Formats: sequence, structure tokens, C-alpha cells
Amino acid sequence: MGALAFKNCPVTRRLAIRNPGQNAGEACQPLRRQMRMGPVMISRPYLIFLGDADSVPLAKTAFGVRDWLPDQTVGQWRLPGCGVDLDLPELTARQAVAKGARSMLLGIAPVGGAIPSAWTPRLIAALEAGMDLVSGLHTRLSDIAEVREAAQRLGRTLHDVRHSDRTFPIATGRKRSGKRLLTVGTDCALGKKYAALAITRALKARGVDADFRATGQTGIMIAGEGVAIDAVVADFVAGAAEALSPDAAADHWDVIEGQGSLFHPAYAGVTMGLIHGSQPDALVLCHDPLRKTLHSHQDYPIVSLQVAIDRFVEAARLTNPAAKVVGISLNTSEMDEALASSTLATLQAEHGLPCFDPMSSNLDPFIHEILAL
Repeated sequence: MGALAFKNCPVTRRLAIRNPGQNAGEACQPLRRQMRMGPVMISRPYLIFLGDADSVPLAKTAFGVRDWLPDQTVGQWRLPGCGVDLDLPELTARQAVAKGARSMLLGIAPVGGAIPSAWTPRLIAALEAGMDLVSGLHTRLSDIAEVREAAQRLGRTLHDVRHSDRTFPIATGRKRSGKRLLTVGTDCALGKKYAALAITRALKARGVDADFRATGQTGIMIAGEGVAIDAVVADFVAGAAEALSPDAAADHWDVIEGQGSLFHPAYAGVTMGLIHGSQPDALVLCHDPLRKTLHSHQDYPIVSLQVAIDRFVEAARLTNPAAKVVGISLNTSEMDEALASSTLATLQAEHGLPCFDPMSSNLDPFIHEILAL
């Protein structure tokens, strides 16, 4: 299934996308064997646990970590019936430790974010083999008694990335120094994280002082720091976004990972809070040209790009009157080269904005435009 399943994945649909000779994880910061997460350190490399997932879209975390930290993933561990394949070596916990793995990362997100009880023996096996556990799910690893007790007995660490002891104030609305770019989307799960990482990489390649600001669990696992915005109490989402991107030098760019979509009936709230707290100078609209309805909400059609541009600018100008859409990022991975090229050219002509696929296009023309802001 492997490559074909990933190619058809409506979430990321990326396989052969890495730039030759460059580790994509360098988009954010030099790779480390240890990753800063508040006051603790998460040990790498990872063994990615896929459980018994039967749907590729559930594995956004697994694919994201694999694509952006390729030299920090030693393999995958799958249960019988698993329909997801990362095209990584098949390893058990003990085999992974023998290859250098120091943490097992839960790479899939079951509906509701709960950790199935059937996974518990494997989680304990990973701890017994010598690994820590890393999860971005809503259920805390430490809330599973058997797992918590095993970790305590073995001296292992449980990292619940989505959860934080940090508290945030309500937003101030104060204009902060520095430049900010936020990726937004016509829908959920269509490449906002990938676009933000690729833009950060391109800025750094031009010698620009830039940081990727992660707002989801996968981004945090890749970047090493950030805020899981969808786990913040609603009143404090904008305040968390302000804290995520503090005052900076005038020529510094924070590239902020977008979440949800303004047009999604389930997730528009987190999108709005992130927009207002980020106070973006620049917005990049992410879009899947082949998607006709919202992910997991097929009764809702995807809005036109012009409607999306107008609405996002309107929302962003509440806290930054100068906000503007500066580019359109397309996920063209299911198109052949000719169709992708013509689609990019057509939309660029229609909207007068640079259009690019962040994983296959040359981003230099786009970077030139935003540096002129």
C-alpha cells in the first residue's frame, strides 16, 4: 500500500518531496538529538507507532514527522490490520532501540483523540525496551494507569505534547515589532504546516532571520517548541498566539503555522483566535485545487479563492489594518506536472498573486515579493 496510499492521502499526500541534499527539518533550526519542549527534553530518534490505523488521513502526524525529520525516524511499528505504511523499516520496540531509537512517537490520531486500550501492551513494551513515549493526543499518556506505573517503575518519561502546564493571558491586541506571516486555508488538513515550513526554509536560504512557529502537535514535534492552539481554552487562544510570536527585530519574520479554516463549521473558532493573536502582516492562502467539499463535512462546498481572500483579510484587519494576502499555496501532488503547472499559472493570473506548491515550486519569486513588504 505504502507509496500509493500516501500519494492519495487527502491530508498531506507527499512522498518524494524532499529537496535533494537537504534535511527538511533544517527549515526550522539545526536538528538536535534532544528537542526542547518547555522544561523537558524529548529524546530522538523516533520509532513511529501506527497502531491498527485503517485510514491514511489519520496519520498526519506520522507523515509530517517522517517528511521533515527523515534522519530522526528509525522505523515504524504496526499492529495487524494496519492500513497505513510510511515506507519505513518494520521494527518492534526492541529492534528500534537496537537501531538507536530513544522515543516512540504515537503517529496517528484516532477519532476523538483517545488512546485505545488495545495499544497499552505495546506502549508498555516500548517503555520496557528503553524508550520514552511521545503523544499529541487529547488523552494523556499519564492518565493510563498501567502506562504511568510502568514509566515510573522504569524511569521513563511520558511526553504529552498537546498538554502544557503553561497558562496564557487574554490577548492585549498590542502591535508587536517584527514581521509575521500566517498560513491559512480554504479547508483543514491541506498543507498549512508544510507551507509554513517550506517558507521558513526559503527565507533562511536567503539569509533572512526567520522562525517557524508551531501551533499543532506535529509542528511542535518537528520544530521542538510551540503551542498546541487547539488545546487552549477559547478565551485565551489569541493570547497564546501573541505569546507564541513575541516582539522581534524589525527585519525578523515569524512564520506561523495555521490551524483549521475560517469556513469549517467545526474549527473556525481556533482559526479566528489564531488570526487575531498573530496579527499577521502577510497571509498565505493554502488550497487543494481538487477538493470540492470540506474535509469530513461533505455537505459544505469549498468556497472560491476570492471569497476566502476577502474573508481572511477582513478578519485579520481587526488587529492589523495592514494585513494582506501575499500568495497562494497549492497542494498539487495528485496532479501530473502539466496540470499542476497550468493550474498554478491560471490562478496566479486570476488573482495577481504568486502561486506555488511549497514542496515542488521554486519559492524565490514569492520570497522576493514578501521581503518587499
